[in-house]
This record gives sequence, C-alpha cells and structure tokens, in this order.
Amino acid sequence: MQYSRRQWLASAAALPALAAKRYNPLLGVQLYVWQQQFGREKKTTLQGVEEALPAVCRAGYRRVEMTSAFWTPEVRDRTRALLKQYKLETPIVYNGGAMHTAQGAQKTIAGTLAIAEVARAAGARAVSFNASPTKERKTDEQLAVQAKALEELGAKLRDRKMNLLVHQHAPELQEGAREWRYQLRHTDPKLVKICLDIDWVKRAGQDVMTLLHEAAPRLAAVHLRSAKDGVWMEELGDGDVNYRQVAAYLREIGFAGWLTVELAYEEKTAITRSLEENLKRSREYAEKIFL
Repeated sequence: MQYSRRQWLASAAALPALAAKRYNPLLGVQLYVWQQQFGREKKTTLQGVEEALPAVCRAGYRRVEMTSAFWTPEVRDRTRALLKQYKLETPIVYNGGAMHTAQGAQKTIAGTLAIAEVARAAGARAVSFNASPTKERKTDEQLAVQAKALEELGAKLRDRKMNLLVHQHAPELQEGAREWRYQLRHTDPKLVKICLDIDWVKRAGQDVMTLLHEAAPRLAAVHLRSAKDGVWMEELGDGDVNYRQVAAYLREIGFAGWLTVELAYEEKTAITRSLEENLKRSREYAEKIFL
C-alpha cells in the first residue's frame, strides 16, 4: 500500500517544521542478539549481562537499549552496576504485551510502568513498546481498545517524564500495514511516538520510505538491522535495505532521535566472527552512513 495523494500532501506540509530541526541522531545498540546468544550457551540473563555490557563498551557504544529481562529483580542491581562501571547510558527500555483487550491492557500497562520505573532510575527516558500480535486478525474493535490503551500508557509515562515509542514487527504490517496505520491515525502524537524497525518493514513487504514519510512527524527512534536476500546478516551493512536513502531522508527532516543497531540471528545467518566484532563493525557502518 502506497501513500494516497492526501497523505503525501499532509506529509509534505509537515516537512518544513521537521526540516527546521537540527539533524542530531543518537547512536546506540540493542541487546536482543545477546539474549539469543545467552540462549544458545544456556546462560541466564544474570550470567550473560556480565559478558554483554563490557563487550558493548569495547565495541565502541555508549548507549544501550535493553529489554525488560535486564530489569527483573534478579538482574537489575547487576545491570545498574555494570552500566555505571562501563559508563554506559541506557536511554530506552523495551517491553511488550497484550493491549487489544481491556483486561489484558491493564495488566500490560501496570507491568510496563513497573519496569519503566526501575529503568528510569538508571537514566531511561523512553519505553520502546510492542503490542502483542494475535493468531487471528485483530478486529476494528480490538484495535480501538489497543489505541486507547497505548494513549493511556503514553500519558502515564509522560507523567513520569518518559516517552512511549511504539515499535513494530511483521504482524502489524500485514494488509497494507493495517494495524500500524490504525495506531498512527488513532493516537495522540503527543502521547504516542514511533520507533520504526526498518528491517521488519522490508521483511513484511512494505515500502521503507513510504512508512518513514508517514512516521516522520512523530518518529523518535529507528531500529537498524540488515538482511541479504531476506536472511539476516551477522552485521549491519549493505543489504536489502538502502540505508543511504534512509539516512538522506533522516537528514532532510532533521531527525534527532535514537538510532539503534539491533542485530538478530536466524538459522540461515552465516556467523563468521565474534558478536563483539560484529557489533564493532556495525557501529562503524552506522557512523559512516548516518553520522
């Protein structure tokens, strides 16, 4: 699904205000790929964080986005200590949960706020959030409940001086990005910002630049990952997505949010280097293209 004429005109009207902003992206890294490695090595998150954060520091990163697993009662004290030891910032915490039913949404909101409070004490300023998919297509009524719940979560995070960034995978992008576009059109931009995962946009068969244009007025974060012929690469680099085109557009709109390297490996991924080396190479590529 491409932009309609009305959507293109609306986006074009917003560009002058966006372009007035100074381009100043903040580069960081997500630890999801480390959790994959912990699983292969049969390590707990508490054991793995001891390896992950020093390696991230040696790879040259200064900002780390972590999932809620690093902020559980069993792990959070060690997480905080290592962040301090290696002088790492943690601006974003990632979480998700059911939001399409009233009961599920209230449980998810409460759990997310509890995690946000812990991460905020360590410096987090935003929650990257993914509404859980369902086996069946979400109805319009369920999407309405979800949009209202996202606004509620956004408002409660704002009270805590934090932002809500809605992240997406492939399910939200089916049927011409029906769910993603519904959320975009039925939530308050002041309460609900966007974290666009570029690789998932491509993987779901959507046009990357079209969704970037649509998200631009509330785009606060971008997740970066590379695939070649549909298979995730071991590092961020030239692949199926034209990241030079993405970077040019972000410069055009004066993007000043977070750019997050988020590697992920699948069965067909050819792994030839250590994860630390792949993260270092990914940082160097991101700096060359985006900074």
